[in-house]
Amino acid sequence: MSDRRDFMGMALGAFAGLGALGALYAAKRTWDPLPSVKAGGFTTIDLSGAKENELNTEVWRGKPIFVMKVGKNNPAYNDKRLIKVGNDRFFIAIGLCTHLGCIPTYFPEKNKFICPCHGGQFDAAGKVLKAPPPKPLTIPPFKLEGTKMVLGEEGKEYKEMKAQKLV
Repeated sequence: MSDRRDFMGMALGAFAGLGALGALYAAKRTWDPLPSVKAGGFTTIDLSGAKENELNTEVWRGKPIFVMKVGKNNPAYNDKRLIKVGNDRFFIAIGLCTHLGCIPTYFPEKNKFICPCHGGQFDAAGKVLKAPPPKPLTIPPFKLEGTKMVLGEEGKEYKEMKAQKLV
């Protein structure tokens, strides 16, 4: 009888121990950030395959990010708000109008963005051409790693733009 009781006690102890481990694991998982939050922190964009004056839209922290390789024939080509990567210049901005947050549409034949809500216009560097937007399109924090851009981290180029009050 004692052997049976010892076995039942050990089995109950082992079962309770497994339950406690499971509860600790579940508690730890609730403290970890969700995968969507982790993914929203940094986004890497490969710029090597970009085509001139073709707008690409990425998503970073739930916001649209406009990325475009600006061609030499574009009037905004020498603008200081463009980011130089190798021999190319790139426009990057959060794709939300600074007036009311609508998403502007890019018209490549006109080299400008037009907001559908109130007709605000931006050039290919994100500067305001026509009101009501109060300021240029916002450049998100970024860091360059060769031909890749990491959004969400302030790199040397971003800090230089910040010092010049371009962002």
